[in-house]
Amino acid sequence: MRNWLVLLCPCVLGAALHLWLRLRSAPPARAPGAGAADSQAFFHQWKSSHYDVVVGVLSARSNRELRDAIRNTWLKHSLRHPALSQRVLVKFIIGARGCDVPVEDREDPYSCRLLNISNPVLNQEIEAFSLSEEGSSGLSEARVVSVSFRVLHPIVITSLGVFYEASDEGFQRNITVKLYQAEQEEALFTARFSPPSCGVQVNKLWYKPVEQFILPEVKAQRKTLPVWSFTGRSFEGTVVWESQDLHGLVSGNLHRVTVHDGGGVLRVITAGEGALPHEFMEGVEGVAGGFIYTIQGDALLRSLHSRPQRLADHIRSLHEEDALLTEESSVHGDIVFVDVVDTYRNVPAKLLNFYRWTVETTSFSLLLKTDDDCYIDLEAVFKRISQKNLDGPNVWWGNFRLNWAVDRTGKWQELEYPSPAYPAFACGSGYVISRDIVNWLASNSGRLKTYQGEDVSMGIWMAAIGPRRYQEPQNLPAPPAKRHCDTDLPLSALNLLKWPQESTYNSKRRRKTKTH
Repeated sequence: MRNWLVLLCPCVLGAALHLWLRLRSAPPARAPGAGAADSQAFFHQWKSSHYDVVVGVLSARSNRELRDAIRNTWLKHSLRHPALSQRVLVKFIIGARGCDVPVEDREDPYSCRLLNISNPVLNQEIEAFSLSEEGSSGLSEARVVSVSFRVLHPIVITSLGVFYEASDEGFQRNITVKLYQAEQEEALFTARFSPPSCGVQVNKLWYKPVEQFILPEVKAQRKTLPVWSFTGRSFEGTVVWESQDLHGLVSGNLHRVTVHDGGGVLRVITAGEGALPHEFMEGVEGVAGGFIYTIQGDALLRSLHSRPQRLADHIRSLHEEDALLTEESSVHGDIVFVDVVDTYRNVPAKLLNFYRWTVETTSFSLLLKTDDDCYIDLEAVFKRISQKNLDGPNVWWGNFRLNWAVDRTGKWQELEYPSPAYPAFACGSGYVISRDIVNWLASNSGRLKTYQGEDVSMGIWMAAIGPRRYQEPQNLPAPPAKRHCDTDLPLSALNLLKWPQESTYNSKRRRKTKTH
């Protein structure tokens, strides 16, 4: 019997030691859905030491240099500081997957939507809209009709037109057609139709030529055609038909009008799809005419021909990037991979996933969100927390923007938030929220709608619960050659790699702080 006990004792001690080590080990830094579900569920029950502040640093997959700059500056200081190392946990927030569409083949550089153009119709005039014999058309009561559209590859508009089934007496109406760039009050160009000047009839439309524009891409200088040029990947505009008579317009139901998109170059934007606020529309949504356009250049055909090889090269680069990120994470242990495709438009989803990870794996009091081009003075953060008594519930501390206008075009385009202005949101280099707010965000992450940016999304989400806002009264300074920022500011928007130059984040902030 004793011999059996002697043999079993080492096994029992080994098993106990192994179990003890597993329970003490920290949970893996991978958000829900981004790793093995079974092991994640096990580790959710075991939380690491309590931290006063968890710092989440939003970072793009390709921003290794910025992450290393942080590791060599304020993060290194935190890890070596005897008190801060016990009070602060810092994690970089990175999307678990890169976009599998090459940048050249996306609708815009901020999302992962494929620019789905196929068989483009080149070097010939295309009528944007037409009415079939069965189409719903006729004289309506509406005197103003409009349609909004997006151009995904450069086109030249040559003519504007109106629907009008002329009798033997000829064209007897007075109608104005205008084309606007989104959010611009002045029309890019106008065509006026009247009995003495009705243009040329083609099928059921009367067309008049207009000054030729290249859309997208408006530069200030005219070219020799004359042709104008508009900067940007895509152009968004609205055609407005307005009757100058007492009668309504001949118009068609937008969903029954045939759209000739040139192989995917032209896309109609409709309010009925829930993607367009009604303030975009002027008059009644519909089509009361059209325009003629041509698709520019053979470069599009070359791009489509080289797309398969470009995609193969891009997928290979993604695999290499995955390997590098895996190695970086294993070396430093400071990355949380969240279950999203890492693009600008998905940054709000990245944050929600990180909030879930934080609540499920960590014991903490406050969460500080920042970006990978920012310097965090952690001692000053704790000093300000103490001065402002920010260690209670329902706290949101930051530099807030109020009544900020909603952009309908460009990088910050928002088509799904109907209000003309955002609720208060924190901008600049970061904000701090209390644990109960993080809990609310995490528990509702599956239901919260994400908008174009993480800062405005946070403002919209917070409007639902009304936290106590603590305004940081001073603006964040642009960094000089060395760090001489205001000593009262714990968060500084510095480019850690290029301190003598202005950081990209400060450029974004100035754009947001311009007067309206």
